Amino acid sequence: MEFGLMVEPQMGGTYAELLNLARAAENAGYTAFARSDHYLAGENSVAATDALTTIAGLARETDTIKLTVLVTPLTFRHPGVIAKTATTLDEMSGGRFELGVGTGWMESEHRAFGIALPEMRARFSLLFETLAYIHAATGRSSGGFVGRHFRLEDIEVLPQPATRLPIIIGGMGKQRTPSIAGRFADEYNMFASNAEELSARLDVMVSSATEMDRDPGEVKVSIMSSAIIGEDEAEYREALAAAASERDKEPDELEAILAERRMLHGTYEQAAAIIDDYRRQGVGRIYIQHFAPLGEIDPEEVTRHFRGLSG
Repeated sequence: MEFGLMVEPQMGGTYAELLNLARAAENAGYTAFARSDHYLAGENSVAATDALTTIAGLARETDTIKLTVLVTPLTFRHPGVIAKTATTLDEMSGGRFELGVGTGWMESEHRAFGIALPEMRARFSLLFETLAYIHAATGRSSGGFVGRHFRLEDIEVLPQPATRLPIIIGGMGKQRTPSIAGRFADEYNMFASNAEELSARLDVMVSSATEMDRDPGEVKVSIMSSAIIGEDEAEYREALAAAASERDKEPDELEAILAERRMLHGTYEQAAAIIDDYRRQGVGRIYIQHFAPLGEIDPEEVTRHFRGLSG
């Protein structure tokens, strides 16, 4: 099982804090360091940095860890800009950049910044074309691309990625998202969920990949989960109580939610059992997700959680 560290800088934070966490994750042994791509925290305006710009900085100030965006909304950038930025980041990072693309969803940030947010059906049409365009621009398909929304002439777009640029499709949709992932993605990402929901989405992804004559095993499956864990029961209960207080819930109420959604919780041994369940279902990477401002995430806890969960 691979482990990634996932942070949400729209909650607030500086580039220096982001770099500090990326280096902590790299030194601890995480496979990937991922960040979201949002400009607001719901309705709240805080110091939120741009995702792809900061990844360019991390590309030059880290050495081995993969750098991942989960996920950039297609509404923010034309697919030509996404493709050019991605191949530039691929070069700057020595092939460590992983491109996550999604439809976009947060109405408040689109409204605040004057960015159009089409209705959902239109966004999925745009997502399909964006991915087909990126495939053509990064050398995965030939002949350029012509669609209803976008077009790319039959030209060689340079620079090309050094190797195959990993493309991640993320979302919790039950049909369209896993279907598009089976067709285009190297990684299919979603939030933690119970076994039945995960199995249903994977069935759709596998069917879509098979229809495209792809080996479904080529699509890495990943989930994002918060981690409310402790070295022993007492430490876990302390962490659970603190998390429950932050969410204005009782500890037992929060624990029931964590169990129903199959999020990482309990002692390290108990969390390892949840990880084993995901592994048996075909999950290959788990992102430990933090929803706090960057300055409130303890790099020592980042390291401790990796050691405790990776065994």
